[in-house]
Amino acid sequence: MNPNLNLLQPYPFEKLNLLKNVPKITDKNAINLALGEPQHTIAPLLEQAIQQASINGFSKYPPTKGYATIRNSIADWLTKRFKLPSINPNEQILTVNGTREALFAFAQCLVDHTVSEPLVLIPNPFYQIYEGAAFLAGAKPWFINCQEENNWLPDFDSVPEEIWKNCQILYICSPNNPTGMVLDRNTLQDLLEKADKYDFVIAADECYSEIYASEDEPPVGLLQVCAEIGRLDFKRCIVFHSLSKRSNVPGLRSGFVAGDADIIRQFWLYRTYHGCAMSPVVQEISAIAWGDEKHVQVNRDLYRQKYAAVIDILAPIMEVDCPPASFYLWLKTPIIDTEFAQKLFIQQNVTVLPGSFLSRTFNGVNPGENRVRIALVASVEECIEAAKRLLDFMQDQS
Repeated sequence: MNPNLNLLQPYPFEKLNLLKNVPKITDKNAINLALGEPQHTIAPLLEQAIQQASINGFSKYPPTKGYATIRNSIADWLTKRFKLPSINPNEQILTVNGTREALFAFAQCLVDHTVSEPLVLIPNPFYQIYEGAAFLAGAKPWFINCQEENNWLPDFDSVPEEIWKNCQILYICSPNNPTGMVLDRNTLQDLLEKADKYDFVIAADECYSEIYASEDEPPVGLLQVCAEIGRLDFKRCIVFHSLSKRSNVPGLRSGFVAGDADIIRQFWLYRTYHGCAMSPVVQEISAIAWGDEKHVQVNRDLYRQKYAAVIDILAPIMEVDCPPASFYLWLKTPIIDTEFAQKLFIQQNVTVLPGSFLSRTFNGVNPGENRVRIALVASVEECIEAAKRLLDFMQDQS
């Protein structure tokens, strides 16, 4: 067996199941706000696309790169959304089966484990796929703490030069899971300069980019900053996008990667062996989804309703703010986060995710300690009910 498998930690939801292996003392219905799985009703446009999708696609092996139809649809979306002068759908875009598999596979393709101490830099707290991808690619993860005093943004200034020199991939997540914070243009531009100076690749997980608080302030993207400074080859930059959050179809498993044509070419070669081509039927539905913004606007509006209602309920008893993007609340707990999550489940049958399950102790700090991540993915009514139960729970603790 690959010895690096022994370095993997249980996934956060496995740990959560252990916490929930206790009897509840309530007959209230279960509300799960732990998993970031969108639960909104599927848009009529996509429901129709699914019903009308051609089953003839199942009789063919799909191209690994994806058919021209979906890549052109993605290219159109990228140029409009991120104000790009252009992007080449033939050389700078690949379809993938959701960002999760692509984020993992990317490290397997890029990491050169023949050099001494290859590093993959990761924000902390983080999406656990980054860590597992690093270990199984033969690299070592090096964490960049995101703490309250730094507005929950990665403290890139704390990274020693020697670490940057050994960095091969920098994973960034903006908007961030779990905090909802967004990297600004200046930070992204500074990271581009570091990538050039130290010769590493930026892997930008942007799967939450279409869920944001203000229509006037959509999160800036990595390729957008590249275009603004004239870096039209997107050198050393790859972005990862998905329909799961944007279009509320996590089960479709549809996304794409885009950016540096040289990296895309090598990643495409890797993927021809990996055997991960997207189903033609999924491609057909996805092309329609990327070409429509109306259902995405409806999706955003629903999240705004939930944020407004939940924050209004919780504000009297705890510090709670609407993040600039994503669908998470990153709440401080009055007791240890694991104890908080377990007691909330026992007493109120509401499931949230302890922050310490999403982070690692690094340089003596665990940034997720005494925080919980609440995913506002259920219906508006269920989120309001969960907030009321959380209010009752908090009042019982005081």
